[in-house]
Amino acid sequence: MRGKKYVALFILVALVLGAFAGCSGGDTEAETVKIGLIAPTTGQVAVYGQAVQNAVEMAVEERNAAGGILGKQIELISYDNKGDATETVNAFNRLVDNDGIDAFIGAVISSTSLTIAPLAVEAGIPMITPTGTNLEITPIGDNIFRACFIDPYQGKVIGQFAFNELKAQKAAVMFNTADDYSVGLKDAFVAAFEAAGGEIVAVEGYTGGTDKDFKALLTNVKAEAPDVLFLPDYYNTVGLIADQAKEVGVDATLVGADGWDGVLGVSPESVEGGYFANHYAKDDPDEFVQSFISEYTEKYGEAPNALAALGYDGAEIMFAAIESAGSTDKAAIIEAMGNTSIDGVTGHIVFDADGNPEKSISIITIEDGKDVLYGKFGAK
Repeated sequence: MRGKKYVALFILVALVLGAFAGCSGGDTEAETVKIGLIAPTTGQVAVYGQAVQNAVEMAVEERNAAGGILGKQIELISYDNKGDATETVNAFNRLVDNDGIDAFIGAVISSTSLTIAPLAVEAGIPMITPTGTNLEITPIGDNIFRACFIDPYQGKVIGQFAFNELKAQKAAVMFNTADDYSVGLKDAFVAAFEAAGGEIVAVEGYTGGTDKDFKALLTNVKAEAPDVLFLPDYYNTVGLIADQAKEVGVDATLVGADGWDGVLGVSPESVEGGYFANHYAKDDPDEFVQSFISEYTEKYGEAPNALAALGYDGAEIMFAAIESAGSTDKAAIIEAMGNTSIDGVTGHIVFDADGNPEKSISIITIEDGKDVLYGKFGAK
């Protein structure tokens, strides 16, 4: 069972919840379907939280306008956790003990999703994190799901894409040794590229946040003449490395992961011709995708980013599960979520045994300073 490894943590959670004994239970409300949402709408990651908040609110409004769920209106109860663990615990306890939620969407970043997941298990609340990519989140309990793909999955897809689609025979990797996201992607890419038949000719590590001069590492990479250079980091660092790669004369095609989203605002010329994986592409001709973009843009005055798309899908997954369950019985909703099969903004979504979505990944190429959808790929 996915939750057994966290028994000790659950005991601690039980003690925390015990401190709130005496508060009212949550199954008496019958007039609405109560959905809880925790997102960091202020603080350092407010851009992420606000995108998810906007998208979930839009999904709720659409559903309510169409009649709601189970003949009831959806009541969205939201709290700002500022990206902070203590705020997250307090907010979730309010949702369960005071608000009596039927299901929960959140949190947004991986660290606070990891904080909430044991609480959701203890309370038996159906939970879906729209955007928490950390591998350890969903194994915490059978009631925990996510709308985003996990890092090992996208690393595998990118590795296979580099070999099969770009016809690369030799690959180099530069990664941030201090960041689990970067390390995990590096490992998955290397394994997939070698399994496909390719050769990894250089693996160079740096310390993110402190290292700013990458020319010595790039000189090592250039000496091996790779066909592709994989950069599994966030857009600011990728832009810096890409600029220096151009200065050094690295001739490899640059490839990356979803952390590249936004790199055009940093170094459009240096990443021209590069490829990266993302949760969706704004130029995807899919009618459902374009409808989402149009409605979101009209409502909020800006195009939705990938986190907004995942927030919308997370809400729709939860709504579909409640409808399929035919009631707000939490165990029935959890079972229905495991059997999800719906079309979302980020692709057709079904879940594996660990509550992770199995869906296609959008590979985006950068042409003339713009993100252009190259195609959609799944792991083979």
